Amino acid sequence: MLGRQDSNRDAASDMQGLSWFAIVRLGLVQASLGSVVVLTNSTLNRVMIVELALAAVIPGLLVGLHYGVQISRPLWGHRSDIGNSRTRWILGGLALLGVSGTAAAATTFLFEISFAAGLAAASVAYALIGVGIGASGTSLLALLATKTAPERRASAATITWMLMIAGIVATSIVTGLNLEPYSHLRLVAVTAATGLVVLVLSAVAVAGIERRPTLADGQKREKAGSFRESVREVWSDAEARLLTVFIFLSMLAYSTQDLVLEPFAGLLFAMSPGETTRLSGVQHGGVFAGMAVVGIAGALFSKQRPGLMKMFIVAGCLGSGLALVGLAVSASFAPTWPLAANVFLLGLMNGAFAVAAIGTMMILAGAGTRANEGMRMGVWGAAQAISFGLGGLAGTVALTLGRWATAQDSTAFAIVFALEAVLFLVSAAIALRIGAGRPSSALTAARPVPPAVPAE
Repeated sequence: MLGRQDSNRDAASDMQGLSWFAIVRLGLVQASLGSVVVLTNSTLNRVMIVELALAAVIPGLLVGLHYGVQISRPLWGHRSDIGNSRTRWILGGLALLGVSGTAAAATTFLFEISFAAGLAAASVAYALIGVGIGASGTSLLALLATKTAPERRASAATITWMLMIAGIVATSIVTGLNLEPYSHLRLVAVTAATGLVVLVLSAVAVAGIERRPTLADGQKREKAGSFRESVREVWSDAEARLLTVFIFLSMLAYSTQDLVLEPFAGLLFAMSPGETTRLSGVQHGGVFAGMAVVGIAGALFSKQRPGLMKMFIVAGCLGSGLALVGLAVSASFAPTWPLAANVFLLGLMNGAFAVAAIGTMMILAGAGTRANEGMRMGVWGAAQAISFGLGGLAGTVALTLGRWATAQDSTAFAIVFALEAVLFLVSAAIALRIGAGRPSSALTAARPVPPAVPAE
C-alpha cells in the first residue's frame, strides 16, 4: 500500500513537469551559451579593433554574419523534433560553438599575416558559431517548453535568461583576469578552456531531463512530419504568424538603441566613457528588475490569471515606447533631463516584455496539431536573430541619415528614439491580437499529458 502511494506521488510530481531545480539546471545551459558568445561578440570584437587595428565594420559584419546564419534555426528545431534526442542537439551545438569560437580567436594570428586569409577563416568560424547557437539554443528552448508545466513557463523563461546574463557577466570578469598580459595565444587558450568547461557543465546539467514525461496541450498529438509539412503547419497557425511578426518588430525596436544610447549620452549629456558605461549598467539593472517582476508574478499568479503574460507583453511594449518618447524629448532638455531614471525605466519595461514574450513562445510552442515545438521555437528564434542582426545597423544608419538631413545631433537622436517608440506601439497592437481568436488558446488553457513511452 505504501509503495502504491509513493508511485502515485511520483506520478503526480511528473505531471507537474520540471522542478525548479531542474529548470535552473537548464538555465545553466543557457548561461553556457552566453559565456562563449560574449567572447566573440565583445572580447574578440575589441581585439580586432584595438590590437589588430581593423576597421570597426569588420567585427560588426562578422557578428552580423552569425546572426544571419541563425535563419537556419527552423531546420535545427525540426531535426530535434523528428530525432530521438534533443539533448544531442543541445550538446552537439555547444561543442560546435566551443570549437568555432576557439577557431575565431585563432584567426587573430592569421590577420597578423594576411588580412584576406584572416577574414576568410573568420567568416567560416563565425558562420559555424551561428550554426552552433541555433542548433543548441533552439533545442534547449524546445526541451524546456515540452518538459515545464504551463504555469511555470514564464518563470522558467526568467530564470534561464537571468542565468544567461549572469553567465555573460561572470565570463567577462574571469576572462578579463586571465587575459592579462594579453597575447593572441592566451586569447585562444582562454576561449578553448571556456568552451570545454561549459560543455562539461551543460552535459551534467541536462543529464536525464529528457527522459522525464512530456507536457503538451490537449490530447496526444501526431509526430512532426517533413520539414516542408512542419513549416506549412506552423505558418498556417494565425497565432504563430502573429507571434513571429510581433517578435521581429519588438526585438527590432529592442535592439535598435544598442549602439545609439551611449553616443547619445556622450554627445548631448557630456558624459565620459566611464559614465556612459555606468549608464548602460543602469539599463541592464532595469532589465534584471523587469525580468524578476515577471518571473515572480508568473510563479505566483499564472494559474489564477492565465492572461498574465499577454498583459506584461502589452504593458512592457507600451512602457518601452513611453520611455523612448522620454528620451526623444530629453534631446531638447539635455543635460538637465533625469537621464538615468529614464534609462532605468526603459530597461525595466524592456525586461518585462522580453521575458514575457519568451514565456509566451514556450506556451504556444505546444499549441500545434503536431508535436513540432522545435520548429516553432526555430521560426521565432530566427525572427529574433534577424531582428538583432538588423537592429544595431538600423539604429546607426537612421542616426547617420538624421544627422546628415538635420545637421543637429539632438534632432537626429530624437528621430531615432521616436521611430523605436512607434515600433513598440505597433508591437503592442499586434500583441493584443495574440490569443484573441482562440478561446482554448494555449495562453488561456493547458493540460499536461504524459507520453505513452518516455523518451530515452
